[in-house]
Amino acid sequence: MTTEKINLLDFDRKGMRKFFAEELGEKAFRADQLMKWIYHFGCDDFDKMNNLNKKLREKLKNRCEIRAPYVSEAQHSTDGTIKWAMRVGDQDVETVYIPEDDRATLCVSSQVGCALECKFCSTAQQGFNRNLKVSEIIGQVWRAAREIGLEKETGRRPITNVVMMGMGEPLLNMKNLMPALELMLDDFGFGLSKRRVTVSTSGVVSGLDQMTGNIDVALAISLHAANDKLRSEIMPINDRWDIQDFLASVRRYIASSNANRGRVTVEYILLDHVNDGMEHARELGELMKDTPCKFNLIPFNPYPGSPYKKPSNSRIDRFMKTLMEYGFTVTTRKTRGDDIDAACGQLVGDVIDRTKRTKMKASVGVEIPTKSI
Repeated sequence: MTTEKINLLDFDRKGMRKFFAEELGEKAFRADQLMKWIYHFGCDDFDKMNNLNKKLREKLKNRCEIRAPYVSEAQHSTDGTIKWAMRVGDQDVETVYIPEDDRATLCVSSQVGCALECKFCSTAQQGFNRNLKVSEIIGQVWRAAREIGLEKETGRRPITNVVMMGMGEPLLNMKNLMPALELMLDDFGFGLSKRRVTVSTSGVVSGLDQMTGNIDVALAISLHAANDKLRSEIMPINDRWDIQDFLASVRRYIASSNANRGRVTVEYILLDHVNDGMEHARELGELMKDTPCKFNLIPFNPYPGSPYKKPSNSRIDRFMKTLMEYGFTVTTRKTRGDDIDAACGQLVGDVIDRTKRTKMKASVGVEIPTKSI
């Protein structure tokens, strides 16, 4: 019977050092050397790690592997955006590379599908299957960096920023999200600045409170409505943690964070004649006036079967100007990759057993109970 090899991408540095000491009988600095090979040089071949002695390389080959998701399909947008379908087990998740003049951002998935059922999101309509492992989260970054590295002759900018805004709700996968974030930040991992790693949440207060004081990265919140009635209609998670509960947890996190420079990014998707009126903008301004923040307005990106539409430019402009009257910094997100369905809210991947959402939510412990009265 063949013993399954240990995937070293599942370890953060603390876990890697522990594995080296307890399982391989090796010193901590050897674990650090290995991590440099994996994350600094994109190496998954133990024989090429020439500063590790032959005996250690043989132990690693016999017991371990470095296995990231692989690219099953790549789509290239006319604006330079790349959407990769990354194979994890027998399914795909989607990872998006977004190049800009001064940066290159990678949008990473945290789950196969999503359990939250937000009404405007294509991913949510596909159902939910499972949480991604550490190796499947950090492995998206590893694989993307390697793919970009193989295309050096094209002049593609290396990845400078990572946003946890792909498929899934990151804070419903805390067990695997936290080590993956550590690897993004660790100097022996990808060594990204904490201000260049962003976690976005739809309002999982328990997860955000777990992050508070334990990990410091940039925070973006998916708000999308300024009152509980409307937010619950388009985001059922609001029935578990309402707006005031959510914002209280946001303020706790911001108070403990240096990465956010004292303010949070508020994401607000604009749905034509649903939440994009001047009255909605004023209500939003009043709601957020005591919470240091900046706004990122996201015009809705249509997908097949959606009941919503993108607002007109004039409605978007009026909403933006009304918010700015409250003194907020307000930007409108430029749609990228919409010709390959890589824009915000369009990621769907390949989710098996899409109709079994309730059963699968319960089986991995992500059931969201209704708030008790």
